[in-house]
Amino acid sequence: MDANGTHGTHGTGGTGAFPGGGGPRGHVAVGVDGSSLSEAALGEAVGQARRRAVPLEIVHGRPWARPEGAGRGSGASSREGARALVEAAAARAGELAPGLEVLAGVVDVDAGEALVEASRRAALTVVGSRGLGGFTGLLLGSVSLRVAAHAAGPLLVVRGGAGPGGVGRRRGTVVVGVESGADADAVALAFEEAAARGAGLTAVHAWVYHRLSPPGEPLVPSGPPADDMGRIGRAEAVEAERVVDPFRERYPGVRVEVRTVVGSAPHVLVEASREADLLVLAAHRGRGRLAMRLGPVVHALIHHARCPVLVVPVPGRGGRAP
Repeated sequence: MDANGTHGTHGTGGTGAFPGGGGPRGHVAVGVDGSSLSEAALGEAVGQARRRAVPLEIVHGRPWARPEGAGRGSGASSREGARALVEAAAARAGELAPGLEVLAGVVDVDAGEALVEASRRAALTVVGSRGLGGFTGLLLGSVSLRVAAHAAGPLLVVRGGAGPGGVGRRRGTVVVGVESGADADAVALAFEEAAARGAGLTAVHAWVYHRLSPPGEPLVPSGPPADDMGRIGRAEAVEAERVVDPFRERYPGVRVEVRTVVGSAPHVLVEASREADLLVLAAHRGRGRLAMRLGPVVHALIHHARCPVLVVPVPGRGGRAP
């Protein structure tokens, strides 16, 4: 690499680092920090690299863990500890997938910044997220949120306490959240993941019925509320099917179910994630410096999903297509 970082190569077929930020396109990158959640993220990344038959890049950025009892001026020891950490992660990757090409790197920049930069080179970036069990707060400012907001490509977030997809009971289902045709990239990647895993695909479309007049006033629709909800529900189901249909022929071996559910998208998708190996979401990003980089649905699911979350960035204003 350059003066701000170091890289090493393990496994077979390796040619060294990604000099100058370059290197092979289409590989898998993963952030590690030595935590148990980092181990889970590494396992997911190894599985993805092995399925795709591509190299794995292991990234560790600041803050580096300072050795216990170390005082000022111990930067060298800290860097040595960081190097030892990524070397151990590379060795673990080699145990999980013998022969896998692994590139392990320590960079002297913020971990979030390092992973965003890695996402510009990789086809998939993997991070861990502590997450929360309920809906009573968010871990603002976490590395996973920052990377999700700025990653240049798909990001796989391994949730703490969710049970990583590479460990434990396989459920054989990939879930994708569908709002409109603007989510086509996420749907395409969900089909690809389902096919690679030999899993079924469940497309979930959540919608909320809104009264069109103040409480106590008649509803604008002429029919009773139940009839009106039925009419809107059928239209919502048609919309969801329209988004999914183009991919059925491309992936004839994937069993597909489309669910249209009344309820808020975060709650509906959290429930769906309980029986999934993977949840795929489109992240619609606004344009401009002051635009929202991460919508409320993706923000909530990174914290509360019960399985790994694959975030697919979609440039533009987001929301339902005009």
